[in-house]
Amino acid sequence: MAADGTALPAKGRSRIQERNRTRILDAALDVFSAHGFRGATLDQIAERAGMSKPNILYYFDGKEAIHVALLGALMETWIAPLRALGQTAEPKAALMDYIHAKLEMSRTMPRESRLFANEILQGAPRMGPHLESELKPLFDEKCALIRGWVSTRRIAPIDAEHFLMTIWAVTQHYADFEAQIDTLVPRDAHWARARRHVDAVFAPMLEPGAD
Repeated sequence: MAADGTALPAKGRSRIQERNRTRILDAALDVFSAHGFRGATLDQIAERAGMSKPNILYYFDGKEAIHVALLGALMETWIAPLRALGQTAEPKAALMDYIHAKLEMSRTMPRESRLFANEILQGAPRMGPHLESELKPLFDEKCALIRGWVSTRRIAPIDAEHFLMTIWAVTQHYADFEAQIDTLVPRDAHWARARRHVDAVFAPMLEPGAD
C-alpha cells in the first residue's frame, strides 16, 4: 500500500485502475463535503461511486486513506491563486485578481471548499502537515509582499494577515454556506451580483490614502 493510500504506485496503474480511482475520489468528494470526515462512511462512498465496498478497499486502505488522498491532490489547486499573487499587475490589481480568483473557485469548486472547511473545523488532523509545510511559508511570503506594497504607499495601510483571511472569509462563504445563500438570494445573476459587491467592499480599502 502506497503512502497516499493507493494499492499501486501511479506508474503501475492501468487505465481502468486510474479511472476507477478517479471515480472513487469524485464520489468521496461528494460524501465528505456533505457529511464531513466523521459523518462519511465507506458504504456511502461505494454507493455514490457505484462500486462495491471491497472494490473500494482494493484501491484505498480505508476511509482515512481516501480523505488524505483527496486533500493532498487538491492542496496545490487550492493555494494556486495565492501562489500567483504579485506575479503580474500592479498591487491593487493583483489583489483584486486574487479576490476574483477565490470567488470563482467558490462558484466552480464548492465541494472542495466544504471539504477543506470541514477538515479545518475538526482541527485539521489530516491536513495539519500541509498547512505547516505548504500554506504557512507561502502565506508569510505573500504577507511580506503586501507589507512591502504598504510601505511604499502603493496600496492603503492594511493588516496583511487579516486582509488575506478576510478575503477567505468573504469569498469562501459563498461555497461553504451555499444552501443558505440559495434560500436567501435568487439564483439569477447571483454571481455577478456577488462580484460587484465584493469589488465594492475590497477595492476602496486598497486605494492609497484610504486611511
